[in-house]
Amino acid sequence: MPLTIPHTWTGVAVTAAGHVALVTGANRGIGYHVARQLAEAGVMVLLGARDPDRGRTAADALAAEGLPVRSVRLDVTDEVSVVSAARWIETEVGRLDVLVNNAGVAEGFESPSEANLARVRATYEVNVFGVIAVTNAMLPLLRRAPAPQVVNVTSTLGSMHLLADPDARWAGLTPLAYRSSKAALNATTVLYATELRTAGIRVNAVCPGLRATGFGGGDPPPGAGDPAEGARGVVRLVLAEDVGTGGFFDHDGVTHPW
Repeated sequence: MPLTIPHTWTGVAVTAAGHVALVTGANRGIGYHVARQLAEAGVMVLLGARDPDRGRTAADALAAEGLPVRSVRLDVTDEVSVVSAARWIETEVGRLDVLVNNAGVAEGFESPSEANLARVRATYEVNVFGVIAVTNAMLPLLRRAPAPQVVNVTSTLGSMHLLADPDARWAGLTPLAYRSSKAALNATTVLYATELRTAGIRVNAVCPGLRATGFGGGDPPPGAGDPAEGARGVVRLVLAEDVGTGGFFDHDGVTHPW
């Protein structure tokens, strides 16, 4: 399906040829579809994967279709791995235009009063601290790009507006680790957007929606949609022009309240 810009993203698609994007957690799920669709648009995609074998397998599958992709070992929770990935990109590729912080986990779904602290920490390590670590490591490369941007893959479950609304669709869903980590990621997105605005680095967040992936373990929940469609929203945001910075979007381009 061709990529089109939703009506709320009014700009035309940017020229993708020659651009380089890093997608974390790209060996499966939404990240894999984001990598595929960006590569189909002409972007050279670096598939970040914690497991190097799975990363190479995913990259080889896409490369066999003639898509411009390479794998890079990247464990967002490991400082050495993050720094090594940044150095590899600097040496082997020489540029980075787009960072998609896609890697995410849901370690347990306990309510606040029953939260397992170890699982809360594990969730934050990936969903928040990992995003900060990777973003900071890639910033020197992004600062040299002509139109750099960071896209954080988040969830409407982290919207403080919706968290505080007793009539919201998911009001009764209270998994502390996941929802609070996405709220923290949303705040992190706004703070980076504020700081980097004058540097010309666009920073936004997008929710791909409930999708049928292996995320969180177990079978997909009822009503889960096509992960490729969720990824399409991420890719549309990357390719859209004049979107601005500091926004929180749904997969179809609708703006969410923080």
